[in-house]
Amino acid sequence: MSTVLIIGASRGIGREFARQYAADGARVIATHRRPDDAAPLRELGAKPLALDVADAESIAGLGWHLDRQRIDIALIVAGLYGERTTDLTPPPDHEFDAVMHTNVLAPMRLIPLLSQAVGAARGKLAVISSRMGSTGLAQSPSGWLYRASKAALNNVLKVASLELGRQGVVCIAFHPGWVRTDMGGADADLDVQDSVASMRRVLAAVNSSHNGKFLNFDGTQLEW
Repeated sequence: MSTVLIIGASRGIGREFARQYAADGARVIATHRRPDDAAPLRELGAKPLALDVADAESIAGLGWHLDRQRIDIALIVAGLYGERTTDLTPPPDHEFDAVMHTNVLAPMRLIPLLSQAVGAARGKLAVISSRMGSTGLAQSPSGWLYRASKAALNNVLKVASLELGRQGVVCIAFHPGWVRTDMGGADADLDVQDSVASMRRVLAAVNSSHNGKFLNFDGTQLEW
């Protein structure tokens, strides 16, 4: 039985990963921030685990829970969009701090902590990024704080892949598509079930040649 850890499984893409992996018989550890989110995850067949990715002590506590465990797949899904801007409006300090702490600092704290458990399984580590974080594909100033945070996350993943690849871990950044979730909105063109199912197929097929890549949900490679 494979073990899957999902960071940020309270809703949307993270919860759907938990649902699908648990339905297929995996042992799923699913983190949540609010106490009320534990019961729904348990009903899906996952083991809920409280975690606030914006809190360093909470992340340190996760390390204690994962001590001596083998994680076959680790998914860092938790993310924050922030204010929905359409131009070059400077973000307020508190907004910048919230988005960057969630989308960049949290993965920089989590990835080293997860490395031993994922390395022990020679497993796979994926972060949910966004096409909006691609410098080469950028065509709009909308959401520029979110874009900056995902560009930074992409670099974090790429650098981590250089270290973890030597341990046999395959590290990838995913663009999940424009998905109908609370963040993506009702007008998005991709259902969350289809996005997650496609990313799971890609994860099942990736090997060392994909380490350090930025992939679309369907497996095609994206420009950094």
